[in-house]
Amino acid sequence: MPRVDPRAGAPFTYADLRTSTVPIHHMPGHYIRRLQQIAVALFARRLDRYAITPVQYAALAALEHNGTCDQAALAALIGYDRATIGGVVDRLLAKRWVARESSRTDRRMKLVTLTSAGSALLRRAARDVERVQEDLMAPLNATQRRQFERLCLRLLAGHVG
Repeated sequence: MPRVDPRAGAPFTYADLRTSTVPIHHMPGHYIRRLQQIAVALFARRLDRYAITPVQYAALAALEHNGTCDQAALAALIGYDRATIGGVVDRLLAKRWVARESSRTDRRMKLVTLTSAGSALLRRAARDVERVQEDLMAPLNATQRRQFERLCLRLLAGHVG
């Protein structure tokens, strides 16, 4: 959808930001934030019937792949804040998609496990999650998609290891 740059008074689109004089429109961080907003909106649109957020899905997928883990490890696996992962787990518990118990060796450590209901949800939602990725990448051809993924991985590796 065309937007108007109030300083230039001319319409521009994200397809051709060269016409914008707004400095933020030329900042990679802005592009990343906007793409993340778009990805979340696409996810919500496709997966609304499951009542799940991208972070909740990531937590379930990480548990499916890694098995039981403590909340701090789960936060690290999905690149989420340790201080707020408890709220995510609480919501997953309420939906009965995970179970949580204290560790037998360290009562302060909370272990999280995917339940059969959580596993079933992942199976039901898998195709819709794939479609979200397809929708997000639709403007790019196959070569551009691979290049975009490589560059994203390079940026991530450079910042988080």
